[in-house]
Amino acid sequence: MDTARPTKPLISVIVPHLDQLDSLEACLESLEAQTLERSFFEIIVVDNGSVSGPEEQILRHPGVRLLYESVPGPGPARNCGVTAAVGEILCFIDADCRAHSKWLSVALATLSSSPPGIILGGDVQIWRDNREKYTGIEAFESVFGYRQKLHIERHGFSGSGNLAVRRADFLRVGPFAGILLAEDKDWGNRARDAGFVFKYVRDMVVFHPARPTLRQLCVQWDRLLQHTLNMARRHPHWRILWIARAIAVLFSPFVHVFEIMRSDQIEGLSARCKAIAILVIIRIYRAWKMFTLLLSSSQGVVWNRDAAVGAVESERRSNN
Repeated sequence: MDTARPTKPLISVIVPHLDQLDSLEACLESLEAQTLERSFFEIIVVDNGSVSGPEEQILRHPGVRLLYESVPGPGPARNCGVTAAVGEILCFIDADCRAHSKWLSVALATLSSSPPGIILGGDVQIWRDNREKYTGIEAFESVFGYRQKLHIERHGFSGSGNLAVRRADFLRVGPFAGILLAEDKDWGNRARDAGFVFKYVRDMVVFHPARPTLRQLCVQWDRLLQHTLNMARRHPHWRILWIARAIAVLFSPFVHVFEIMRSDQIEGLSARCKAIAILVIIRIYRAWKMFTLLLSSSQGVVWNRDAAVGAVESERRSNN
């Protein structure tokens, strides 16, 4: 791939957004601080039904394009961005993330030297405002939050918050799924079935803040577990497998305590003790939630205002 000054952007950076104005500002600042020359990439923000739109933030960043997607979910928002993108390479980052200053230059260099059929997934690290100490959730998520290397090398897919793919390859795989599925895992499975190979790139780094409260961490798991259950229901014996998985989750802290103690992602005994405490709480919560979902017939995941209204209306009709 020719890396001389392009006549149009080589890279399209696509950022789905939903009610994260402060985070979006930090994200855009990190993208404008890239070591890659600005003419090499465009930035597309796709709002997905925010209560307060990001128009003011976009005005502070000339050249950033703002689009709107009414279909709820980060997958449809990313698809909207792809439709409008002009770059040969698509790079996906979430609005609550910050890109390392070399994020795009590493992505471009790696794809330029990679054979056809390679899709890149980079490292996701926890952003901490206070570098002197960890909160319990920061310590926990530093170890377990975004395990990109594991996802790519063992499970064959990359999280879509740090993903780089040639546009032609993306179009071969097809668009991201909607809100009922974990769109990154579903897209990764389809890419793998189509013959593509995911490559973990350690130096292609984005930073994601830890959830600020235990409640928000539980809400995140609510959505992830519903996605996982929606996919699990495709298996003829899903109930037995789901119960076995829930039991495994409940007892998993006995194994993962040792992973925390050995991890190089956190430092100090205090941080490790905090991470262990959150680990136990979250695994008990996850197991309880899995048994609760087993008794529910719902497959819905509420994302934005329109989705919430639709879910309420659907529930009302089903009860009449």
